[in-house]
Amino acid sequence: MKRIKIISGEIEVSASLYETDTASAIWDALPIKGKVNKWGDEIYFEIPLKLREEKEARESVRLGELGYWPVGHAFCIFFGMTPVSTGNEIKAASPVNAFGRIEGDPKILKRVSQGAEIIIKKET
Repeated sequence: MKRIKIISGEIEVSASLYETDTASAIWDALPIKGKVNKWGDEIYFEIPLKLREEKEARESVRLGELGYWPVGHAFCIFFGMTPVSTGNEIKAASPVNAFGRIEGDPKILKRVSQGAEIIIKKET
């Protein structure tokens, strides 16, 4: 199983990747750096990959799930509700390719600041 580290300031979390084409493409592009954008309890940032929407792409995601947003060429981390979430369902702005999941409590990411640097790298 492929595992990654997500680091922003003093916050560091691990995630495991699913067996998908999107996960493989992101893995091959690592390390990636970006600037944090927050949308509710979602972190997203543009990455240098232009991937297509997979047929399994979906708007509804699970707590701690990682997604690639084809519309914005963005890496997304869902750690709670977004402005379009309904009830207790976490939703992306539009379909994302789910490609992994945070290990442990993803809510620690609430402490990451808008505009902070974020680094994604392979876990060794």
